[in-house]
Amino acid sequence: MTDTYRDTIKELSDRIVEAQKPIKVLSAINWDDSIKEKFFATEFRELPAIDHAYYEARDSKLDPDATRNELRGIEADLQSKLGPVSPAGNLMRFMCEQFRQTVDLLDARGTPGFSQIASLLYGTPQDVFHVGGPTIADLAQQMRHVLQGLNVDSETEKDLRNIPGTEAVGILQSRADISMGKGMVDVRPDDGIAADAAAGSDYIKVREDRMFSQRDLDLLETHEAWVHIGTTQNGLAQPVCTFLGKAAPRTTVTQEGLAVLTEMLNLRSHPRRLAKLMHRIEGIRAASEGANFVEVFEIFRTDGLTEDEAWAAAVRIFRGSLPDQGPFTKDLGYGKGLILTLLYVRLAINLGRSHRIPLLFCGKVDLLDMVTLHQLEEEELVEQPRFIPPPFDDIPALASTLSLGGFTAMLDWDRLEADYSVLI
Repeated sequence: MTDTYRDTIKELSDRIVEAQKPIKVLSAINWDDSIKEKFFATEFRELPAIDHAYYEARDSKLDPDATRNELRGIEADLQSKLGPVSPAGNLMRFMCEQFRQTVDLLDARGTPGFSQIASLLYGTPQDVFHVGGPTIADLAQQMRHVLQGLNVDSETEKDLRNIPGTEAVGILQSRADISMGKGMVDVRPDDGIAADAAAGSDYIKVREDRMFSQRDLDLLETHEAWVHIGTTQNGLAQPVCTFLGKAAPRTTVTQEGLAVLTEMLNLRSHPRRLAKLMHRIEGIRAASEGANFVEVFEIFRTDGLTEDEAWAAAVRIFRGSLPDQGPFTKDLGYGKGLILTLLYVRLAINLGRSHRIPLLFCGKVDLLDMVTLHQLEEEELVEQPRFIPPPFDDIPALASTLSLGGFTAMLDWDRLEADYSVLI
């Protein structure tokens, strides 16, 4: 491979990283606290006052036409400089297309078209896992049924919110420094964010005026630091394919799936945590079938969530859209991604290709790109990730953990429960 080829890929990759910088989806679609106050003042009866003008007043700091033109220019150069069959070129071309669609998404804020574009980018609850198979909505329904039937203590000492935010910052920083190495993650206080905590490319913001539990910190370290920040930093550290440090919408499913799977394999999750993620999918399904914000909010509120929790969950579903015009479907990635990444890992182990699993963390990747990424690794255009989260850093132990999955699926669990329940 010539230096010219590597240099060309690096130059075009860096241009993509630069071109996508103004695209900030979540900050451009979030609702401010005044909307919540007005909604609560109506005793949850009136739709939030969200329209196209509301979003227009929020400065997204994005010049849509300029960004589209820049991305089109990169696509043209990918074609002319790398040709139509370059694996790296095709990945970058698809990435440019996705970022252009994301610009279209932000242009459509507060219109019926927003939810339509979101469905193209992030999927729908009716998407199937395979031909004739169950849908994402089916997964959420079944998982919630299973989780509700688990007879486990709902709360332990790990769930007590007795850690002040001022202490949580130091605890989380110390843990991230130990597990990931100093300098990978910057944990900082910030009482200006809406949520208890928020993560970026190399930082986690924590509200000092909130209380946290041990499990909250476990999840922040595992989900946000190890997976989301870890894959970002691994991607940006790539010597050639730096575009792997940036997340196009198509990588959401794999990213969120890896994060949830990592939580579970590290015993950091909880039935309430998984039920919360499945709840969001069911809310998206309801919204996609015509339910408005008030109706989705009531589904959450009457199903055990507090009023604040129901608000937060419903807002995630309708942000960017109108309160009666369909959902923002990004949160489908948690459920769909969990199943698909677990399937990928198990198949890699069963087929004797477990050495390929760590490449999942080389950057912001989509499972559909893994064959191409393996090829790029062989061409020395992609390197193995610098940081791999536990337990993926010990593939033999991971293989052992998952080894009985195929056999246990063959068992009749109703029969086993009848035979063995007398022993418990």
